[in-house]
Amino acid sequence: MAKPSPLIAGTPNGSAPLGLLRRMEWRVKHAVENVLSGEYRSAFRGRGMEFDQVVKYEFGDDVRDIDWNVTARLGEPYRKKFIEEREVCLFLLFEDTPSLQFGSGARSKRESLLELAALVMLLGAVNRDRVGLLYASPAGYRFRRPVPGRQAILHSASTLLGHEPPSIDGPGTAEIPWRFLARAAPRHSIFIWLGDFPPRTEPEGWTVIRRRYQAMGFRIEDPWERELPRAGALPVFDPVDGSMAVVDTRASSHRTAHTKWVRKRDQGFETLFPETTNRLNLTTLDTPIDSMVSFFHRRSRQPGGR
Repeated sequence: MAKPSPLIAGTPNGSAPLGLLRRMEWRVKHAVENVLSGEYRSAFRGRGMEFDQVVKYEFGDDVRDIDWNVTARLGEPYRKKFIEEREVCLFLLFEDTPSLQFGSGARSKRESLLELAALVMLLGAVNRDRVGLLYASPAGYRFRRPVPGRQAILHSASTLLGHEPPSIDGPGTAEIPWRFLARAAPRHSIFIWLGDFPPRTEPEGWTVIRRRYQAMGFRIEDPWERELPRAGALPVFDPVDGSMAVVDTRASSHRTAHTKWVRKRDQGFETLFPETTNRLNLTTLDTPIDSMVSFFHRRSRQPGGR
């Protein structure tokens, strides 16, 4: 298990990480001004959400907006025009579980995921959007409603970084209020679920959440989870059930079982987020801000930004 990072560690009120967040903010501003440009908004918003009027279809317009009833009645193509949203609302769910504390290298999965979550929140602050957060752990959850303004978002991100990690001796799953989540943010908000995403059944009300929000999943992996090292016998501690075992990583039985586990884990993640552009998967070796920029590039290249 990786050692806690002094950059992430802080007091429960989140005051210690403010200096780190301000340094990260400069990196986000650089990404927005020099790399992302307008792709951030096109990647999230797509078409406007509110219907305005029907206008004549012109070459280059999105064919998905064609109003076929009006087109059939008038004998020439017409499309629906939407009012562009002036403000994006980002709503993050950070699922903090003991399994995130695993790390075969210098960083744990939790440290990488916390950095990614903070970067997303800072991105919202730089773009003058509303940002909300629900932090969920085995001990319960804390909710911060979506708010605008740099200082308010910095405080929310600082509080997130300051949360103590869950005890590895406690429950392995987080308490997530799914029914509350379905009405915690305005309709059409960007809902980003960050977590470990072990194999699981679909949460109750997930269909409602996907229909209400633009739902995306950000998952973190350790390189050893993706591929077992060929190091022979290794002592392994499972923070989910608290067991210790010696695993021979060269044994075909262990490698076969690990391959099945990876496949099952991937299938669970893909079931929750069927579209590839709604899933971001990175490892502790990746640079979170680079992974985030690549994610927005992929989404912005979609027709209509969706």
